[in-house]
Amino acid sequence: MDARFELLRLRFSLRAEGRVRFQAIAANTLRGAFGYALRDTAPEEFERIFSPRAPGRGPSGLADLPRPFVLRSRHLDGADFEAGQPFGFDAHLFDVRQPLAEVFTTAIAEMGRRGIGEAAGRAALDGAEPAAITLSLAPGLQPIGVCAVDFLTPTELKSNDGLAGQPLFPVVFARVRDRIATLQSLYGERPFDLDFRGMGERAGAVGMTASEIRLVEAARRSSRTGQRHPIGGFIGSASYSGPLAEFVPWLQAAAFTGVGRQTTWGKGEIRVRLSPSE
Repeated sequence: MDARFELLRLRFSLRAEGRVRFQAIAANTLRGAFGYALRDTAPEEFERIFSPRAPGRGPSGLADLPRPFVLRSRHLDGADFEAGQPFGFDAHLFDVRQPLAEVFTTAIAEMGRRGIGEAAGRAALDGAEPAAITLSLAPGLQPIGVCAVDFLTPTELKSNDGLAGQPLFPVVFARVRDRIATLQSLYGERPFDLDFRGMGERAGAVGMTASEIRLVEAARRSSRTGQRHPIGGFIGSASYSGPLAEFVPWLQAAAFTGVGRQTTWGKGEIRVRLSPSE
């Protein structure tokens, strides 16, 4: 299979006009501020981008569809910026059938004018740099000895009827495969033709050789209801060995999409490190 996964990365550059203070999870701050700005600048696009719903049941039985974007702002977690200081973050957009760059850029500029974060500091948008990215999901030719996955932000992976306590490879890959395949089905040019069962069985031959993870507790407060919702999970790293060639391109694509629950809140960001076979 030589499937390709496409996305658009928008790199936003801003400059603080007042004090901009981010919470411990900056993506949560940005997501909320962006949503309010999007609702007013592009109301006709708001539900499709920010709160998509399936008519009946969506792919994989989903009632609420995955949003066609994630924010990448981990470097801003807990950061403060005084007037005049620059900062930035990325948005990864997965809907390649309908142009969203202008809609996002307009909403981000409005978000800055209204104020961001706990101090509601204003910020001017200096630029939005787009980059079209195409990722091949075909196996690579270089033999892989060990694949390490760093879970950079709190991650929760569904396993059977609960949450996985350890990032065992079949569970990690299943969630990666399902997320990318669902995004492709909803927002790509055409769905992937995948042997889901066969891929899952082959992933079972990859073993976890090391794991150093710890649980992180975090919560967000809904501005609509005032209720607090948990957005914690595990962070750390795990190493895997075995027949990895088929799966590594999917893991590398997941570095752009995130994996697991609540990716739009900044969760499930991963990094992949490879060691070649000797």
